[in-house]
Order: sequence, then C-alpha cells, then structure tokens
Amino acid sequence: MPRILHFADAHIDIATYGRRNPASGLPVRVHDFLNSLDEIIDTAIHEEVDCVLFAGDAYKDQNPAPTYQREWGKRIMRLSKAGIPTLLLVGNHDISPAAGRAHALAEFDTLQVPHVLTVHQPGFFSAEKLSRLVPQRRSPGFQLIALPWISRSAMAAALDMKGRDTETLYAEMEKKLTRDLDAWLVQADPEIPTVLAAHASVEGAVYGGERSISLGRDFILPKSIAADPRLDYTALGHIHKKQQLNPKKHPPVVYPGSIERVDFGEVGDKKYFLIADIEKGKTRLDWRELKNIRPYLDLHLELESSEGINEQIRQSLPPKNEIEGAVARLVLDYPRSWEPLLDEAAIRENFETAFEFHFQKAPIYEPRLRLNKDHPLGELSPAELLNEYWRVSGTPEDEIKELNDLAREILEPDE
Repeated sequence: MPRILHFADAHIDIATYGRRNPASGLPVRVHDFLNSLDEIIDTAIHEEVDCVLFAGDAYKDQNPAPTYQREWGKRIMRLSKAGIPTLLLVGNHDISPAAGRAHALAEFDTLQVPHVLTVHQPGFFSAEKLSRLVPQRRSPGFQLIALPWISRSAMAAALDMKGRDTETLYAEMEKKLTRDLDAWLVQADPEIPTVLAAHASVEGAVYGGERSISLGRDFILPKSIAADPRLDYTALGHIHKKQQLNPKKHPPVVYPGSIERVDFGEVGDKKYFLIADIEKGKTRLDWRELKNIRPYLDLHLELESSEGINEQIRQSLPPKNEIEGAVARLVLDYPRSWEPLLDEAAIRENFETAFEFHFQKAPIYEPRLRLNKDHPLGELSPAELLNEYWRVSGTPEDEIKELNDLAREILEPDE
C-alpha cells in the first residue's frame, strides 16, 4: 500500500515585500513559505513516505529569480538524496505562455536529478515507468495519470482550433480529456491503485485568495473526470482552499490548499498538506495542519461617533498578543467630515508589534443636497434649507426639532 505525501501551491516567492532577514538577505515573508516547505520535506523524510507528489505552482510566475530557484532546489535535492520518488507537476504559474520556452521546473529534467520526475505534458505513467524513480527499481505500488496545467493556446493549437471562441474550445477540451482518460485507464493495471494528479479548477470547487493572483477564466475540469470511480485518489493543485470534493465516496478528490497565506483572501484559512494511504477501492487521508503559519488579522470598523475616535479604535482592537507578528489590516469607515479628527500616528502605534500593517481609510461622502426644480434656492428660507439638509442626511426625527431650535438661536438671536 503506497503512502503518498501530497502538497501544492508553494508560491515561495510571492511575498517578496516587507523587512528582510539580515542573515539570508531574503524577505522574512519568503522564509514563512520556506518554513512550511521545510516542514513538509522533513515529514516526508522522517516518515519515509513512498512518494511525494507536488501538484503545481512552485513560484509566483515562470521567471523565478535564481535565489528562489536555489531555495526550491535545496528542498527537492533533500528528497532526492533521501531516495524518495518525487513527482513535480507544472502549474499555471510555472509555465511560460510563449511556445518553446522552458518552464520554471525544467532544471530537474535537464540535470536528470535522481528520483525526481517533472511532468509538463498530460500522460499516463505505468508502475513500471515510475519504478525508474525508485531506488533498487522496486515497484512504486501505483500508476499515475498526470494533467499538468493545460493552457488555452496550447490546447487550441493541438486541436487545430486557433481563433475559435473560448466556450467552443473548452467543450472540445473536455471531450478530448474524457477520451484520453478512458484510453489511459484501459492501459492501467486493474490490480494496482491509479492516481490522477491535476493542476486545474475542478467543477464544484470553492475558490480562495488565489483569485487575486490568477488571470483569465479557467478551464473547468468536469467532476466526472476527477471523481471517476476507476481512480483511487485524485491529487489536485491550483486552488488555495483546502477541500475534499467527493466526500464519503471513492475516490477522494482533494485540494490540500496553498502552504502559506497569500493575501487577506485567505485570512481565515488554516493550511495543510496530507498523506494518503492508497489501496485499490479504498484510500485513507491523513490531513496535516502546518504549524507555523503567520497569522493574518483583517479588521473592519465603522465609527459611530465623532467623540473619542482614537479611543474607539483602540478599544475595538484584539489583544496585543494577537497583533504581535501578524500581517494586519484595518479598514475604517467614517464620515468624510471627521477626517481631521483621526490621529493616524496613534492608530499605527497600536500596531507597532505587527509584522506588517495596512491602514485603509474608507471615508463616507455625505450626499449632496438636491433641491426641487420648482423651488429655486433663492426662494427658500434658511430654516427650509436646513430641513432639506436633515432630510437628505437621514437625521432622526427626534433630533430635528432640537437642532432647529439651536439654529433659530443663531439665525434669529433677537427673537
């Protein structure tokens, strides 16, 4: 029974902002991603899993800086030296849109790193073919159908459908993938487990924060393909939110999610990888929560009074121990006229122990007074103008009389 460690969406260089680690010269946020990656690699080696399956997106784009290639390479080489077969799917952030250009993981193929296979084309890998990755050429105990990221342009060229509309192209892509899956499953040994690994959006999946870093409309892989009962496990990447799309049924269809929070769209998401014990017709999942994820705080406050604004803000904040080391954001709603009352320096002082603080002002602009065309401005008395203003600004009825009395004291002091 093979034990496969499955993770995805590392994006180790996506957070290159903020202060830097003086020892390494790398941004501290990059170390957050690398720490999660180290936890995954350490688990694979310590527990001697039979295979590590990475389901795509090592970097933020297809042109990683050499420094980040070095850091990713160090971790993959640890698996190689430990003799652990490692399958690397190419994701949409790893592949160049230009035909003929190398993808971001190509060096492992070029250097023929032992026990590492990079998959950049859809295909079927028999147990015999995978055994070339295993020390002493033992059987890996499973066979693989791989669907790395499929670009629209590449598929349009393969199907000779350049210039066709997206909907028609995607319909033909679905037909082709269904035919290919059937053909590959015919080749498969019915006695050993079959794993489908794909970097794709699958029908029914719930998107997370990756929507902020993905462009264009994805091809949606039908759930009928991902959950084909002839499969024994479907290992997915591309969507950052952890989820199982075929609960209580076989095969499990799993997104482990990204290995660190990418942005505030993932503020409430815990982060995972998993180990799957795969048997023919039965697979057990062992979810592992990553332990050292940097906390995110996303705070939204609507000011209710102009009195003691800065104290209102201070009292609404979480305890200091929750702020310390967090990536924090405060979105503040308030009437535009209260702007001079804000003490931004004092607000920022409340977050001085945060790793990073984003202050987003959201002033509410008061509606402009629009008068009836039948009553020109010159025909309205000051009292009538005030009444129009109270109406437009939504002033409560019980306050209007008191305000009008005060106004009369100012406008008509003799009376």
